[in-house]
Amino acid sequence: MRQTFRVLILAAFVCVLLAGSFSDAQTRPEHASARSRIEARRQRLKNVIAEEWEFELRDSPLNATEYGDYKYNDRIDDLSAGHVLQSEKELKKFLARVNAIDATGFPEQEQLNKTLLARRLDDELEDIALKNYEMPLDQINGIQLTFAQLPSIVPLDNAKHYEDYLARLHEIPLAFGQVIELLKLGEKDGLMPPKFLLEKVAAQCDAIAAPASETSPLASPIANFPDGISADEKKRLHDAIVKAIDTEVRPAYTQLGKFVREDYAPKGRTEPGLWALPDGDARYRAAVRTMTTTDMTPEQIHELGLAQVKQTEAQMTLIAKQQGFADWKSFSVAIQNDPKMMGTSREQILDIFRGYIGQMEPKLPQLFGRLPKTRVEVVPVETFREKEASGAEYVPGTPDGSRPGKVFVNTGDFEHRILPAMESIAYHEGVPGHHLQLSIQQEAMGLPQFRLHGQYNAYGEGWGLYAEQLGKELGFYQDRNNDFERLASELFRATRLVEDTGVHYKHWTREQMVQFFHDNSLENETDVQAETDRYMAWPAQALSYKIGQLKILELRKRAQDQLGDKFDIRAFHDEMLSGGAMPLDVLDALTNEWIASVKQGSAQQTGP
Repeated sequence: MRQTFRVLILAAFVCVLLAGSFSDAQTRPEHASARSRIEARRQRLKNVIAEEWEFELRDSPLNATEYGDYKYNDRIDDLSAGHVLQSEKELKKFLARVNAIDATGFPEQEQLNKTLLARRLDDELEDIALKNYEMPLDQINGIQLTFAQLPSIVPLDNAKHYEDYLARLHEIPLAFGQVIELLKLGEKDGLMPPKFLLEKVAAQCDAIAAPASETSPLASPIANFPDGISADEKKRLHDAIVKAIDTEVRPAYTQLGKFVREDYAPKGRTEPGLWALPDGDARYRAAVRTMTTTDMTPEQIHELGLAQVKQTEAQMTLIAKQQGFADWKSFSVAIQNDPKMMGTSREQILDIFRGYIGQMEPKLPQLFGRLPKTRVEVVPVETFREKEASGAEYVPGTPDGSRPGKVFVNTGDFEHRILPAMESIAYHEGVPGHHLQLSIQQEAMGLPQFRLHGQYNAYGEGWGLYAEQLGKELGFYQDRNNDFERLASELFRATRLVEDTGVHYKHWTREQMVQFFHDNSLENETDVQAETDRYMAWPAQALSYKIGQLKILELRKRAQDQLGDKFDIRAFHDEMLSGGAMPLDVLDALTNEWIASVKQGSAQQTGP
């Protein structure tokens, strides 16, 4: 017993000596110096990330407001060519600083910060180099629509914020003057959107300019002043905003519409595809890389689209035959010709969306450990953009929850809106789609601001399409018509792969695009026309949905195959969402690391 005790004492003494030696080794000057060099490099990265983000906020006050940062709330973006070129110089400086930092020895998330910031700066610089800023107008995302939507994104909870809004109204005429100068530069460089689409832009300008005073879409903030503003202040702000709208904003819209209609649109390009522009093929390849975050070629994407169309049509045919129809098209016709399947009012459509989102929310804990704190609201699309707007779209709230996320639903032409199609759209735009994904991203702890607000189309839209089928896994789509329309939504996204590459890579005409839609989709004529116009205006964006969804499904199957009984769907979804939006190749690599950590038992467990 005494000998054992001595052995233990000796062993403990040796451990102390070894520990001391190890500690001495760690505190030797060379090790301390190495650690300090790593810390210095880490701090350099943190500094450039913070400085670049502040630059982004200054560079785009409108984006800053949307992100919930209100220090530039009384300004709008400088849209002049000179400002773009100055921004280019600053972005190049930031990129050089980022690339000069050696991230060896950094924590994983900090290495990822460097990678993602460098890629984002590369994308922005490529966009400027292609002079895409010389084509600032289209019927989907043009600045004429951005300004008209200001009331939906600006804070309006006190008198100061109303003063900020008024200041922005005063700046709109200057901004439109800058836009006209950009259009002239684009014409000189041969960078012209399709004539057909520019005529729609002119019509939008006219529609926004027409309503006067309180009926203007830009006057909506004066309809409901918040508490805490005195009666005298309300009257003063009301009168000042109405005056600015009638004497400055509406004339500016009228002037822009007149210029586009009479001077600019007549010179628009006659071919719908991007290939018709200078360096058109290179422009499209760049757009494909940016929107899909893959190295897939347009040819590969086109062939993938054709295969996905065939596969989805087979699934739809199976449901149709179960319902007693010969094929999916005849079943589709029956749905579209049934008056009970069509909308009866604008409010009915809004209520349907609210109902589907409402039934999904309590089910989310079955699929997710992390849930969003920000509320989501369903609101109608503004009437001035109903004709060109999609069936629904999502606008994020603010990270602090002061502005809820909003699902904008197009209630125009409601009598031709197919009710069974709305379930999948509600899940896509609301929960577990865009609202859940973007809210969790904004609420993430420890991520730099550029990642909290970052967006990659293939990731975000891929998640939205993936979210549609999660409703099926939870037992929804009980109505067979709704399930059929869910597959119709899948088919719609598959046709986009063919349509987009068709017009911009294979030189399809607009007539060919419309015909392919009629042959392989369930869309009504109004939506077919709007969609073909969208692909012409927004090259490669439509590719992101299906490509992103297929990647997430691939990663899920990989995790299930490799983890077996260790696979937890909630942990997988949390892993997909916890790092915010990212390129698909980065998501792939991070998923592999997560799978390895789960195998080793080192991954953190998910929780409610």
